[in-house]
Amino acid sequence: MSFVLDNSVTMRWFFGDGQRRELTYAGKVLDMTKHASAFVPVTWGLEVANVIARAEAKDLVTEARSATFLEMLEDVDIEVDSATFTHALSDTLQLSRRYRLSAYDASYLELALRLGLPLATLDGDLQSAAKKAGVKKIP
Repeated sequence: MSFVLDNSVTMRWFFGDGQRRELTYAGKVLDMTKHASAFVPVTWGLEVANVIARAEAKDLVTEARSATFLEMLEDVDIEVDSATFTHALSDTLQLSRRYRLSAYDASYLELALRLGLPLATLDGDLQSAAKKAGVKKIP
């Protein structure tokens, strides 16, 4: 089953930190990518790069650790949605307003709604908005 992958899950793969429940969930989602495509909005790559760059600047990780993570991501079936921009100033903006989400988070919700896919996220606000919008979360 394909799904929409939020950056909050991706970053658990990178850092390997957080509550046990979050790490278990992130691991389950990573396992799912062996049999399913993970769809992401076009901004996902920028979010990943931003977190990595900030973590390196704060000396939380090394460039070598980041490079290893990026190599691992190359083996994950990630489908980048090229239509994200087309919906940014309409559907995504409306979802951002309605659910008081950042435009970045709303882009994951918009993508899940448009493709009719469940959402893999650890972000509490996004989980709440998805539930209200009728989008299923990967259990």
